[in-house]
Amino acid sequence: MSTGLVFHERYLWHHTGNHADYVPYGGLVEPMQHAESPDTKRRIKNLLEVSGLLDELTRIKPRPATKEEILRFHTKKYFEHIQSLNKTISLDAGVSAPMGIDSFDIALLSAGGVIEAFDAVINGTVNNAYALVRPPGHHAMPDIAMGFCIFGNAAIAGLHALAKRDIQRIAYVDWDVHHGNGTQAAFYSNPNVLTISVHQDRNFPTNTGLIEENGEDKGTGYNINIPLPPGSGVGAYEATFDRVIIPALYKFMPELIVVPSGFDGGANDPVGRQMMTSEGFGSLTRKLMTAARDLCEGKIIMTHEGGYSAAAVPFLAHRVIETLAGKDLGIVDPFQNIIGRMGQQELQPHQDNLIKEAEKLLINL
Repeated sequence: MSTGLVFHERYLWHHTGNHADYVPYGGLVEPMQHAESPDTKRRIKNLLEVSGLLDELTRIKPRPATKEEILRFHTKKYFEHIQSLNKTISLDAGVSAPMGIDSFDIALLSAGGVIEAFDAVINGTVNNAYALVRPPGHHAMPDIAMGFCIFGNAAIAGLHALAKRDIQRIAYVDWDVHHGNGTQAAFYSNPNVLTISVHQDRNFPTNTGLIEENGEDKGTGYNINIPLPPGSGVGAYEATFDRVIIPALYKFMPELIVVPSGFDGGANDPVGRQMMTSEGFGSLTRKLMTAARDLCEGKIIMTHEGGYSAAAVPFLAHRVIETLAGKDLGIVDPFQNIIGRMGQQELQPHQDNLIKEAEKLLINL
């Protein structure tokens, strides 16, 4: 089994400026580092190197996305707006989406890196791939930056695959703690793309990701949101996959499975309130790999999104990537014993009730 990795040092040079987590500083708010800093991504790459897993991966070289590729999702006016900010220091490009000098160029490299991951998997160069890119993308809308995201990386790459690679059916499974509203917007009326987002109920954005958002026109039924209650642990996530997400994949029968992969559902995360663990993420990865083996020759592309605990996120990502690669390097996650033993990791009745409502959406596929 061959697993590809997209990474570039320049991803770490995207500068988000000083904030207090994600709140602009000023007045009584003392400045500190923005939550979406390079630290978690750098430390993921460092742990991959120190563990030896990096040597087991096939490196995929990113390249900048072209204007034509970006415009498959974003408007020309929006593209030109972001381009105009390229030499500006720490401006907010939209809704909570700071960018600094050269951030436009780096965002092109991020989107292009995800496209290269798609192409490597489609070509059979690798069985699956993880695109460790930055800035993230699943909140970016066609005409506005949002939630730390500049360009909609996964959506842009999916539209590339549909337009240029003779791919007919793509399924997205977004496990970031926040709703994948940008990816949903890209394909909301498209029956050839199944978009699934399992996220914390109304964390961000607070007005999207509701279970009632089920697609429109020809795409009705092909958008599934599972807004889990705060405090959901491994039991709730595994039940969601077993009862909703995996059955939906088998009904849809995609040629590619794409995972906008955020690790802010981990219990240590400062901007999420869920309780996922590294073993939990490894289990979800195995479930997706089994479905991908049965449905699409194992073709999975994961694109990096959120995750803001610099200490814990590397262990979550490492477990996912080593699972994709079919390796077990014996890496011990020091957070697992603490988080895994927390109360209510098991499926709770109120979580079960929400999942039962989501199961009803399978009828619409």
